[in-house]
This record gives sequence, structure tokens and C-alpha cells, in this order.
Amino acid sequence: MGFRAALPFLPYREPEILKGMPQIADVLAEQKLMKVLIVTDKGISSLGLLNGLQAALKDKGIEYVVYDGTVPNPTIENVEEARQLYLDQGCQAIIGFGGGSSMDCAKTTGARIAKPHQSVNQMKGLLKVRKKLPPLFAVPTTAGTGSETTLAAVIVDQKTQYKYPINDFVLIPRYAVLDYHVTLGLPQNITATTGMDALTHAVEAYIGRSTTRHTRAMAVEAVQLIRKYLKRAYDNGQDIEARTNMLRAAYCAGIAFTQSYVGYVHGVAHSLGGQYGVPHGLANAVILPYFLEEYGESCASRLGRLARKCGIAQKEDSDILASQKFIDWVREMNDSMNIPRHIEGIRREDIPMMARHADKESNPLYPVPKEMSAKELEKMYYIVGNLAGGLFHDGYSKSC
Repeated sequence: MGFRAALPFLPYREPEILKGMPQIADVLAEQKLMKVLIVTDKGISSLGLLNGLQAALKDKGIEYVVYDGTVPNPTIENVEEARQLYLDQGCQAIIGFGGGSSMDCAKTTGARIAKPHQSVNQMKGLLKVRKKLPPLFAVPTTAGTGSETTLAAVIVDQKTQYKYPINDFVLIPRYAVLDYHVTLGLPQNITATTGMDALTHAVEAYIGRSTTRHTRAMAVEAVQLIRKYLKRAYDNGQDIEARTNMLRAAYCAGIAFTQSYVGYVHGVAHSLGGQYGVPHGLANAVILPYFLEEYGESCASRLGRLARKCGIAQKEDSDILASQKFIDWVREMNDSMNIPRHIEGIRREDIPMMARHADKESNPLYPVPKEMSAKELEKMYYIVGNLAGGLFHDGYSKSC
């Protein structure tokens, strides 16, 4: 509880924002960093999205090597492969290029380079790295994870299927590159789920119990931008204004949850990602409204305030009504972008183990509106997976 109370006052920093690929090359050249490792995935490399970065680097005489083996839920194996490539090629800096998976892989690769005698599993949890990483640039190609701003990296131990976060201030990238060009034409399903991922970051940060004026302001700005621009970006992948503002939304949400943390939505989503490979943004989008309902009155005042500030509820609406309008809006957004109401494939026999993982991750760190035990979390998997089947009466979930 002491650490949770101290969260808003810890020595966070925000990355320096760069607007395009030439600025990356300029910074590298100025610092005489003449060979870099680019960490990405095969989808990004096959689409040619690296072309602009590679051209900018070549123009400044900077050599690069590409690791594109990152999988959607990055593994320890990915990290070790990227680390070995960095060392073998004599690289001096790292560029994480892609979605949250690529950036998380890049962060953890940097941590392993900084701490060569410490395994990834030994870095699990809080402040286990504590050593300066190689210069790290983060280039998000989706507007959602906020990983370009955060102190967290989420990794899967492929041997145990356990997905867990590594949290340390040194993991915050030195530079965040917000370039709308690399997000143009992003597929609709990825636009939708990563956008709702950013929404989840903002909401969990706002309704938690470790907020500051700055993090609340960042969360509000993120939700306002998502409300205005996410569906536009979904409907028209070439909408430059929408893409630019969604990058800003993801960045603001990242700042908010880096300093105020997230909640049970993330704990459960990480367990589903580790066990079944469920994409993180999809899991968050589906799970969010169920936990907002479950929190009930414990989140009503905060969620109602957020709903009113973002124009989702009227100023005269009560907290209960305003928060219910917010939950309804989340579901309407999901429905409008063909995001399902439930996660398919959850096996009953896996639920106790996943609930324990979610509980271990979330308690006591996450400043949730209402604390739940592992046993209490189990019922949420039944609800999210539409597995209730008589175990819970109709209307089980309580409205805020």
C-alpha cells in the first residue's frame, strides 16, 4: 500500500517527442551512434514500413541491422535473439518499430544488454533493472499501446505460457517518434483494438486511486481524442487528421497510466494473452465494460466525472447515470467496429490459474477502485468468456 500511495511522486520522465524519421537519424548522428538495431516484426518489414527510416539512416551514413522475429506476444526467445544480434553486430542503440509487442521486445532487449548476467525472468516485477539502457527510440505504428511512453514491458515465458510485466524507470524510451505516415492504412481491426487499448489505459488510470492533476488531464485528453477520432480512423485509414490525433491520444494515455498505473482489466488481459495468445488490445476492449460494471459504486464518481468532462454525459447527470452512459458508449464503440462482446476459447480448467496470475500481477500494485481476490477474479473470466451457464444469475454484473 505504501508503494501504491507513492506512485504519483516517483521520478518519472517523459520521452522527447520526435516528429519523423529524419529526426531519428539526426539525433543518432549528433550522438555519434553509427550502428543501430531495429526491432520489429515480419508484418512491418514485409509491408515496407521501414523504408522511410532506412532511407533516413542511410542518408546520414548510419548502419542498421533488423530483427523482425517479434511475435504478437513477445517471448523471452525473441528478446534473446535480438540481444545476440545487437552484440554480434556491434550496435550502439535500439529502435523499437511497430506495435506494443515490438517496443516491449526492444525495451527488454535493452535491459538484457544492460544487465547481461540477469535473466528476463529475474527482471519480472518492479525496479529489477536499475541500470541505464542503450539509447532507445520508440516508433509506434499503431495508436494504442502507449509503450513509447511507459516504464513497462510485457513478456511471455514461452515455456510456462506466463505473461508478465517488467516495470522500471530505465525502460522509458528516450525518444518517442510520432509519425502519422507509418499508421496510414493500418487495417481496421488493428485500428479498432489498439484504439480501445488506449482508451483502457486512460480509463483505468483515471478511475484508479493514484492519480495526479497531470495524469487526470492526460487521461481526459486521451478519451476526448479517442471519442472524436477513433471511428474516423477506423472508417478511413488514410485520414491524416484522425491518424495524427490518435497517435496523440495513445501518447497521452501512455503518460497517464505510466504514472497512475492500470487495473484488473490489464491483469486479466495479460493472463489471456499468455495462455491463449489473445491480442492485448482486443482483450482490453472486450473486458473493459465488464470491470466498469463490476466496480459499481466504487468507480461511479470518478467514471461519472470522466463521462461529463468528455461530453459522453450531460453536466446535470448523476454519477450513476453518467457512468452508465460511459459504459454504454464503450460497448457502442466496440459494436461499431465489430469488436466481439466476449472472448472465445476460454477453458474452465484454466481459469483458476489465470486468475492467480492476474491477482499476483495486480495486487497490491494496481490502484484499483475495488480490490478483488483471485477467487473473485475467477468469475470475471466466466463473464468475459460467456461461460456463466447457470453459475451466475442473469444480471449478475452491477451497473456503476
